[in-house]
Amino acid sequence: MNLLIHNIGLLATPLGRAARGGAAQGDILTMEGAYVLIRDGRIAAVEQGMPADHDGDSLDAGGRLCTPGLVDAHTHLVFGGWREHELALKLQGVPYLDILARGGGILSTVRATRAAGEDELADKALRQLQHMLALGVTTCECKSGYGLDTENELKQLRVTRTLQTRQPITLVSTFMGAHALPEEYKGDREGYIDLLIREMLPQVAAEGLADYCDVFCEQGVFSAEESRRILTAAQALGMGAKVHADEVEAIGGSRVAGEIGAISAEHLIAADDAGIAALKAGGVIACLLPATSLYLGKPYARARDMIAAGVPVCAATDFNPGSCPGGNMQLVMNLACWQYRLLPREVLTAVTLNAAAASGQAKETGTLEKGKRADVLLWDSDNLDYIFYRFGQNLVHTVIKDGNIVVKQ
Repeated sequence: MNLLIHNIGLLATPLGRAARGGAAQGDILTMEGAYVLIRDGRIAAVEQGMPADHDGDSLDAGGRLCTPGLVDAHTHLVFGGWREHELALKLQGVPYLDILARGGGILSTVRATRAAGEDELADKALRQLQHMLALGVTTCECKSGYGLDTENELKQLRVTRTLQTRQPITLVSTFMGAHALPEEYKGDREGYIDLLIREMLPQVAAEGLADYCDVFCEQGVFSAEESRRILTAAQALGMGAKVHADEVEAIGGSRVAGEIGAISAEHLIAADDAGIAALKAGGVIACLLPATSLYLGKPYARARDMIAAGVPVCAATDFNPGSCPGGNMQLVMNLACWQYRLLPREVLTAVTLNAAAASGQAKETGTLEKGKRADVLLWDSDNLDYIFYRFGQNLVHTVIKDGNIVVKQ
């Protein structure tokens, strides 16, 4: 399909095929009176005015703001059940790790996920993806981690693969069997780590079910050295590495991420100066999750310090049933401004190009440039600041995915 988007009020996009850090994170292209020409699902031109000729369909942007599609670089999309019964505990101040120790938290969702069939899990996740698409998400990373045994981890990953054929959002799959220690391995940490390395990872790799491997490196979960063992085993099988690092305590997750060259370190609420330096040295993208801080009443990550240190910052939802049961990237954008004190242009890069880079997709999406996938948003705004200033309603007017209009409000 060929499509001409014309009469754009303001086009705003970062540029490039790699994450941008430091001052460059806020260096974006803005263009008034632009058009975007799409041919066969790819961007053919981004220019001012109108093309000399066009042989396809036309879409009048009506003077609206045009940006790349949003990339949600951190979700736990596929799971069984919900955990609303934990709300009262959280309101009473019971720490997350204490809820986990009582058999709640991740382990509660593990039981529900193991009990659910693939069709049930897929239908539930599909409904969430439809909501995310309407809010402007065109690429989404999806972690497993609620099976915690070979059969059910593979089940989650197969559901993600099935979902790619049932809806338009591009999905990036991450294996996270090291999300917690399952109940049947309580007291046998080494036995579970051995299962991860010797059985789960090889089967995931053999079926091509995951692009990345992630580990929850945290006090009471997996240590820094345990995380290193699991992630380097995954790298040896051809998977990239991600790390849930420094969410509650700085126990070395950021250092491991930097030393093994992980593509991203995620959460980072408790990251210290040494951790930030390790991210910079290792070329690691900081994937920050402000909606989780909001929901749990926790501090916000040191985004401004990370940018000052030259670490590329992206922002994502952390959609999951426990610590962030919401998948609204527009709220994430608001929070990144209000709580991280990032400028709108820095946040735009954080939720497009840098998030695409953290998902291994920056060569394909995350900017409006010739040759990239035509993942394009039109907003109910004529300027960039407005979409960060407003909150509480969906400001996306039109979603174009791979050159096709898939949502028009």
